[in-house]
Formats: sequence, C-alpha cells, structure tokens
Amino acid sequence: MAGAISVFVSQASVLKYFGAGANKILSYGVASVSGTVLAVCSCTVLPLFAGIYTRGAGIGPATAFLYSGPAINILAIILSARVLGADIGIARAVGAVIFSIIIGLLMHLIFLKEEREKVAAALTLPPPPEDKRSLGQYAIYFALMVFILIFAAWGKPPEPVGFFNAVYEIHWYLTIFFLILLAILLKLWFDRSEITGWLDSTWDFAKKIFPLLLGGVLVAGFLMGRPGLDAGIIPGQYVAQLVGGNSLGANLLASVFGAFMYFATLTEVPILQGLLGSGMGKGPALSLLLAGPALSLPSMIVIHKIMGTKKTAVYVTLVVIMSTLAGMIFGTFWG
Repeated sequence: MAGAISVFVSQASVLKYFGAGANKILSYGVASVSGTVLAVCSCTVLPLFAGIYTRGAGIGPATAFLYSGPAINILAIILSARVLGADIGIARAVGAVIFSIIIGLLMHLIFLKEEREKVAAALTLPPPPEDKRSLGQYAIYFALMVFILIFAAWGKPPEPVGFFNAVYEIHWYLTIFFLILLAILLKLWFDRSEITGWLDSTWDFAKKIFPLLLGGVLVAGFLMGRPGLDAGIIPGQYVAQLVGGNSLGANLLASVFGAFMYFATLTEVPILQGLLGSGMGKGPALSLLLAGPALSLPSMIVIHKIMGTKKTAVYVTLVVIMSTLAGMIFGTFWG
C-alpha cells in the first residue's frame, strides 16, 4: 500500500489535502480519524506514513496520521471498553482523537519555518499531468488492498463460535478472492511500467524499514518479553508494582514503558487486564494505552530514519507528556 501511495497518489493530491498549506480542518480532520478504518499497529502504519510524508504532506497532518493510525483502532477501542471498562474505553477513544490533532498542530508550530519553506516549494511545482484513471478506480484499488490486509492478518478468536470465528474459518479464501480481483484490475487499469514502478517502490520501502523493525523488535523482546511470555530482563510484575496509584511518577513510567514496548494490534488490552489485576492504577493504565499502541522502540527507529533525530525526539516527547497528563487527569476524576 505504501508503494502504491508513492507511485499512484500524485504529489499534487497529497499537497492539496495534507500539505503544509492545505485546509487545516480538512487535513487534521481526516488524519485524526484515519485509525478507525486502519486496524494497524505502531509498526504497520510506518510505511503508510512514509508514503504520504515523502510525497509532501505537512509535518502536522502526517504526524496526526502517524499517531491516529494505531491509536484509534476501532476494534481496540471496543475491546478496551468491553474488557477494561466503559470509562477507560471512552477515555481512550476521546483522548486519542484529541491527541492526534494537538500533536499534529504542535509539530506544525514547532517546525513552522520548515513548513513555510515546504509551502513555498510547492507553489513552484508544475501542474500535475492528467490522470487516465478516475478517483473511483483508485478507491477500489486501495480498498482491495485494505481487504487483503485485513483478512490475511485475521487472527483466530479465543472462542470457536460467532462471527469472528466464522470469518477466520474462511479468511484465506477471502484473501485469495480479493487477490484475484486485484490482479484483474491491475491487468485492466495499469500498464506494465506502472506495475514495475509500484513493485520497485514497495521493495525500496521494504529494504529501508524491515531491517530496522526486525532489530527493534528483537531489542524490545529482549528487554520486556512479549504478550503471554514474561521472558524479558524487565519482569512484568515489577512494572505493575511501580505503576500503582495515580502519582506523576506512576503515570510517567507507564507512558515511557508503553512508548518503548511493542504492542501488536489488540495485545495491549490483555496486557492491561493483567496489570490492572496486579494493582495498576486506572490513570497509569490510560497513560499506557495512549502511548503504547502509537509508539514502540522499533517504530522510533524507523521514524528517525524518515523524519530525522530532532523531529522524532519532539514527537516522542509530546506523546509521552500528553499521555502522562491525560492519565493523571483521568485517574484523579475517574480512577
């Protein structure tokens, strides 16, 4: 999908809707709710972020999308409310939307000089060539890839009954069906040079991102283990002991721990369920929920590769600080 964005989504379109000079209500509005249709983790969203950022998206809308993609996963919000309580689920949903907008706006203001230079450069771009495909064709093309992503990654539910299990039983058939449809559309709508460009761009993203993700996940697993296996050098029970109550230290520690830990999509909920059962306060739990899915050590490494040290440091700091403050406020009034 990232390769397709970099090849088939024109720079003019990205600048129109996500560029530094785009309509702020439109760009931040779209970016802040993007996670409701993208069930992705902090690492899966990176190629998509890289695609729109390298095409000229402003730092504000791009980072709003980067945060909201994994943070506002509608499935995770529903599961959080069902397992951890409606109050935490609602606070997570509201906080994630607000955070994405505030973080994006702050990133825009902090790097305003660079954003103005980007706007000036965009004004000198020649008009884009006329596209032989319609917006509807592109919508179908990207929708098929979204369906392939969803069904190929469909996990086995804990209970062998119900809708999710029924989809799991046929998820590979659905994946193959959408792959066949995609192949037919590629044959009908795209020429060989365009498909070659798409594959080249995809391979370029894979070479840049996959090695960094692999190394980051290895380090994160070494330090903190993985869901269901407390095999890291930092035992999970120590974390639970340190994040009880609603102090500034507990919320900050939960935010920092969440920011560095890698959470695959939805795994943060059972982890929080166990930590809450071990005495973790509701405030720190929300802090971890707001920082954890949106960041991870592997994602920081790749974001640094895409945006540079300064912007990555500012982005991570904003996520940690805002998650900490939100946890303290939530813990004070609803803890």
